[in-house]
Amino acid sequence: QVQLVESGGGLVQAGGSLRLSCAASGRTFSSYAMGWFRQAPGKEREFVAAINWSGGRIRYADSVKGRFTISRDNAKNTVNLQMTSLKPEDTAVYYCAAPVNGADLPVVGWRYWGQGTQVTVSS
Repeated sequence: QVQLVESGGGLVQAGGSLRLSCAASGRTFSSYAMGWFRQAPGKEREFVAAINWSGGRIRYADSVKGRFTISRDNAKNTVNLQMTSLKPEDTAVYYCAAPVNGADLPVVGWRYWGQGTQVTVSS
């Protein structure tokens, strides 16, 4: 079974930075794409970023492009999200995600989720 555990959330001032990490277990981490999603109170969960198994293909939501960087360390079974120039609208619970299938960089099919880590950006 796939297990995902996020860490690194917290309270930061607008313009600041945070690095989120996700530790994966339960299957061969290096064989699968990984992603980050977020959900603000009262809103639907939205896509943030995704990275394929090798790290050679990456996709970002327009809202975070140029500010967030997704990366992975297959030797450590972790995927990271470096967030810079944070804005109050980035406030959300951030979730690490894994796909159910073997698509290289999925658009759909995200099925496994961590418990989430809270990111709060103050003005």
